Amino acid sequence: MLLSSVFLLALVAQGLMLDNGLLRTPPMGWLAWERFRCNTDCEADPKNCISEQLFMEMADRLAQDGWRDMGYTYLNIDDCWIGGRDDNGRLVPDLKRFPHGIAFLADYAHSLGLKLGIYEDLGNMTCMGYPGTTLDKVVPDAQTFAEWKVDMLKLDGCFSTRKERAQGYPKMAAALNATGRPIAFSCSWPAYEGGLPPKVNYSLLADSCNLWRNYDDIQDSWSSVLSILDWFVKHQDILQPAAGPGHWNDPDMLLIGNFGLSFEQARAQMALWTVLAAPLFMSTDLRTISAQNTDILQNPLMIKINQDPLGIQGRRILKEKSNIEVFMRPLSGEASALVFFSRRTDMPYHFHSSLARLNFTSSKVYEVQNVYSGDIISGLRCETNFTVTINPSGVVMWAMQEAWNRLCEGPRERRGDRDPGSCSEEEAGNWPAH
Repeated sequence: MLLSSVFLLALVAQGLMLDNGLLRTPPMGWLAWERFRCNTDCEADPKNCISEQLFMEMADRLAQDGWRDMGYTYLNIDDCWIGGRDDNGRLVPDLKRFPHGIAFLADYAHSLGLKLGIYEDLGNMTCMGYPGTTLDKVVPDAQTFAEWKVDMLKLDGCFSTRKERAQGYPKMAAALNATGRPIAFSCSWPAYEGGLPPKVNYSLLADSCNLWRNYDDIQDSWSSVLSILDWFVKHQDILQPAAGPGHWNDPDMLLIGNFGLSFEQARAQMALWTVLAAPLFMSTDLRTISAQNTDILQNPLMIKINQDPLGIQGRRILKEKSNIEVFMRPLSGEASALVFFSRRTDMPYHFHSSLARLNFTSSKVYEVQNVYSGDIISGLRCETNFTVTINPSGVVMWAMQEAWNRLCEGPRERRGDRDPGSCSEEEAGNWPAH
């Protein structure tokens, strides 16, 4: 049965490919769900209910407070916007909460230089019980979204069968393409199949979706962040090759600015999601976000790394008994990003290492910038000893760029843990703590 399902999926996907040229770097924006959930009581809570007013106010903040100019351009509606279907079977919003309709909201977002995303579900109902997109509704719903001038569709998978998902997600990809409007496609498909082969074929998935949720929904807690990170690391050999320009693994929303993370944990999530080449979808109240959290989310060097055009997802390259982990992401121009991450809960930890120990073997000389502090350190070679001080549940993140390519002069030894062309420890010197 499994083999026949996979074969059917292969046949369907070959004929129905997304091929929309969108999201060559991970998408960035704001998404309602984690912070505002399915709050539909606009009488009791008019400022925070899922409504036209909420999305217009968030659009204003995106445009006026620097978010759009930093790359956060998507304004994404999640579940609980639907009012039903009209006499012709077309989706309509809840007109009490969205009195001017979705096309009005799209026009408003576009007038501010933003893009509008919308949500549906490939099943009889959405996860919260609103009308879903059954297989017979895929094409007309895609046409409706295009007529509304929507820019992204997130298609969930509650109340759907495996067979319906195997048919429906590629069918929606083709239907969106057929509208002639560029609509990015976010799929929850792999999350409903366990996220892993053989039930998930990531090569076929990339032909249908621009990004996809692989694993559990994030909750507003550090334990939730760690559970998602652990799953991504455990399966990084499968997930890392699947990501790239136009098709991204999505570990879910950023919690920064909400209630569940400390300052150090907020900085850690931002750095770890960036090194994983993850979409950066904030889900917080931009009307009240603190300056401290704004600085984390609007860090220019962090965003530059996230948006690196190579689009290579990073990996964990070292796990220490001291509960220190190191992640590395290759960047364009032979640059790299390194994240030194502490799972400790006691006190700041002084982590001693060298690039050679992190499997850098060339004779290049590097310049490093601390992504959060801005400190620049020059002259780092593969054998240079360095120390980084990492706070509990925190990170130190480096952007590392080649300064020049230099073969060390003088005698060279061949040792089991060294590149014979690398600098000796005496030539390399030592770095102080940073």
